[in-house]
Amino acid sequence: MNKAELVRAIAEETALTQKEVAAVLDAFVENTVASLVKGEEVAIAGFGKFVVKNRAARESINPRTKEVVKVPACKAPAFKVGKGLKDAVK
Repeated sequence: MNKAELVRAIAEETALTQKEVAAVLDAFVENTVASLVKGEEVAIAGFGKFVVKNRAARESINPRTKEVVKVPACKAPAFKVGKGLKDAVK
């Protein structure tokens, strides 16, 4: 399901127009990104939690040249699945 399909599905289940749903979805994404940039978590009960993980510096191997490459430390967004979502998918 892509964004347009998600917007259409939510609009069909609610009294909102597709334009209103798209605005809400865009605001959700913008606020989630802003919170993650600040280092904060975004938790949605029963669904999951968006977090920022710190990845340590490490060495890796280029599969073509077999050369050892140093990968610097970085921050990466991650999603931890909530119990409700996990149970629903089972």
